[in-house]
Amino acid sequence: MPATNALTLGAEEELHVVDLATRELVPRAPEVLDQLDPKHFSAELHRSVVETNTPVSTTLDGLREGIVERRRAALAVAESLGLGLVAAGTVPLVDLDTLPVTPTTRYRRMLSEYQMLVREQLICGAQVHVGVPDRDEAVSVAQRVVPALPVLLALSASSPFWMGEDSGYASARSLVWTRWPTAGDSGELHSAEEFDMLVNDLIASGAISDPKMVYFDVRPSAHVPTVELRVTDACPDVDTVVLLAGLFRALVRRAQEDYRAGKPLPPSRPPLHRAAMWRAARSGLEGDLLDLPRSPVAVPAATAVEHLVGELRPHLEALGDWEQVFDLSARALSRGSSAARQRRALQRRGRIADVVDLLVSETRGGAAAPVPGGTGAPARLVPYAVVGDEAFPEDAVTDEYADMVPVLTALGATGLRHREDARDEEQRANGVTFSVAGEAATRLFPFDLVPRVVPATGWTALQSGLTQRVRALNAFLADVYDGRQIVADGIIPEWVIDGSPELRASGALVAGQGTRAQVAGVDLVRDEDGKWCVLEDNLRVPSGIAYAMQNRRLTESILPELPRPRNLIPVEDTPRLLKQALLASAKPSAGDNPSLVVLSQGPDDSAWFEHRMLAEAMGVPVVRSTELFVEDGRVRRLRDGKRYPVDVIYLRMGEDSLVHSPGADGMPLGPSLVSALHAETVTLANALGNGIGDDKAVYAYVPKMIEYYLSEKPLLADVPTYLCGVPDQRAEVLSRLDELVSKPVDGYGGDRIVIGPHATADELDALRRQIRTAPHRWVAQDLVRLSTHPVFDGHQLAPRHVDLRAFVFTGGDGSKPVVAPAALTRVAPAGSMIVNSSRGGGSKDTWLLAEGGK
Repeated sequence: MPATNALTLGAEEELHVVDLATRELVPRAPEVLDQLDPKHFSAELHRSVVETNTPVSTTLDGLREGIVERRRAALAVAESLGLGLVAAGTVPLVDLDTLPVTPTTRYRRMLSEYQMLVREQLICGAQVHVGVPDRDEAVSVAQRVVPALPVLLALSASSPFWMGEDSGYASARSLVWTRWPTAGDSGELHSAEEFDMLVNDLIASGAISDPKMVYFDVRPSAHVPTVELRVTDACPDVDTVVLLAGLFRALVRRAQEDYRAGKPLPPSRPPLHRAAMWRAARSGLEGDLLDLPRSPVAVPAATAVEHLVGELRPHLEALGDWEQVFDLSARALSRGSSAARQRRALQRRGRIADVVDLLVSETRGGAAAPVPGGTGAPARLVPYAVVGDEAFPEDAVTDEYADMVPVLTALGATGLRHREDARDEEQRANGVTFSVAGEAATRLFPFDLVPRVVPATGWTALQSGLTQRVRALNAFLADVYDGRQIVADGIIPEWVIDGSPELRASGALVAGQGTRAQVAGVDLVRDEDGKWCVLEDNLRVPSGIAYAMQNRRLTESILPELPRPRNLIPVEDTPRLLKQALLASAKPSAGDNPSLVVLSQGPDDSAWFEHRMLAEAMGVPVVRSTELFVEDGRVRRLRDGKRYPVDVIYLRMGEDSLVHSPGADGMPLGPSLVSALHAETVTLANALGNGIGDDKAVYAYVPKMIEYYLSEKPLLADVPTYLCGVPDQRAEVLSRLDELVSKPVDGYGGDRIVIGPHATADELDALRRQIRTAPHRWVAQDLVRLSTHPVFDGHQLAPRHVDLRAFVFTGGDGSKPVVAPAALTRVAPAGSMIVNSSRGGGSKDTWLLAEGGK
């Protein structure tokens, strides 16, 4: 008898070949295989499949390394040809007429004999081999592991789509597979001789032509001295294959012990086993499974998995696999099945191509090889404890993060670093960049992997406060460029208005009480007690909407295993709401079908990615000033020699740049555009002159604006603000410079902010001189101890200060402002409280939760 500890491992993976442009399955595997070592890569029945086989290993770490190395080699070749590889049971986009079988004599004979079964064999599996050289023992082992197969199938389920449609199953592959005459359970066999007799009888019957066509769920291999697991789908995440291998090897070890102890085979109940396999194919990890042989009554999948792992613990420990398999099983249950992740990808935007993109991404970067010398189990991340932290206050994990933290900690630092590599690759591919003044090169938009959760109660309250605030600010902008009634009534001192650098004569071009800030960005912070307050308003060209949406897409792609709350608000409706508000601001001259464009400075603009993404999402053109001109008092767009009317311009450039930019006729666009504005034939969103609403001195009066214009009490708090233009307030500021945050009234993007407690004596002296020289140009605020949120700093979870930019859309038709379902969390760098990306800040995916649901 062979030694029990000599249970070697190997795996064969079947990989679909897809075209990266069309996302369709393509018969180009021969082109990939031509450049690969035939010892490790081979053809399959269909020309759309590449098969890999790993070296023999004695450890799960070695198996993982072999899988990763084979994938990397195959991917390098495939991607050089514009192809992707997908490790999944099926891929959604398939055209049967373009997918011939591999032209060998054997495969052609199979096509002639089996017809539809061969034509539709567009499926891929992952086969795990465990070394059992004694064939009698191998046959017995194959019989004894059968009851656990439904759980293994459920863990692997990765094929919900079949021929472009949702099959309703988590593993459509297994349904296709079971159509073969020799698929499924072999029935009771007691020796290698009985097994060989059965195979010979099947060949004699004409049902199969050779021993390789014995497709039992578990069988003694036809070509190597192993027991082979064949029931599982191919898995995009390498960790899942490693988990399956660990469980299967432990099952083999237990079966060996039972065989050697002379224990009888477990009772065979084929109909019940078939029902269990069907249930696993139907449910994956998201429904119930039959926990055989314990009971024929279905139980939650997590229960069945936990039972199996628990039963195998002695055998896993003996093999040295316990900790790794336990961690991987917990991670698998937390993440859910690949089938569920694919369905979520489709639900996000309704695009089946997104499913293929997800599978390509996971196959490419689903797991990394272990750190040399490591145990194979990821090094766990440890939550910290910081007063006022949104996730880890003191010694607790808040409810909103209870499900998320186990996934992050199980991935460990190494796993998250590899996810960061995948993040960067995806951002480069999509051009998710921004630029900083003075730098020639663009940067990837900084994105931290740990999402931020805004609870439902907090978000509901914020929405009410945000719409109230924007209504008041729009009323103020209309008033300040018209009758200035708020000044006449003594609510705001006239010097605050007249002293603002952003008071522009152009602001008077918008007549009447129409909306001036169609898109408002309001920056909010939480203090250490959890109270929200407004930090500043952005009514000129607020940016970040597209980055907030892209952050969600990155999370879905890079960390699909993170459990989503059921009441998570999707971001996909944001472009529709934005477009609706912009079109509602069109002037009556636009008629019933107004035309909208996004006006940008082009690729040189720091937020060019956002301009392109929003224009594409709204289905409108993004234009530069050189495409616009004014003719007969109307703005028109010149493209390919044709003129197109423009009724609404979503302005994504500063006022000064706009006025001096050349138009399509080569003349400065500003004067003619001003004439069109005066004639009310075009809407600029946002309006010229809106910067006065961003003024830090004006900010101090917003609560009074709300009471004055709306006759309502403010729902959102402001940060206590001191105006240096007021003598007694200036005196207090100068006496407390080292305690306060000082800001220029026209500051933008964190420019020239001085945080007193962090400033040097020289910086404070310079600030003091500036305030005394031009006091009306400065304000100061009490220092708000911003809440912190965990980030992954490359090694561990660490607290960083954060704010939240919410976006409010307001049409010109009198409708109530709408808060966008996408918000941008910005993250300050270590040791700082300034979150702006130009000052080294980053961003996060922000999970806004709706009322009702967990």
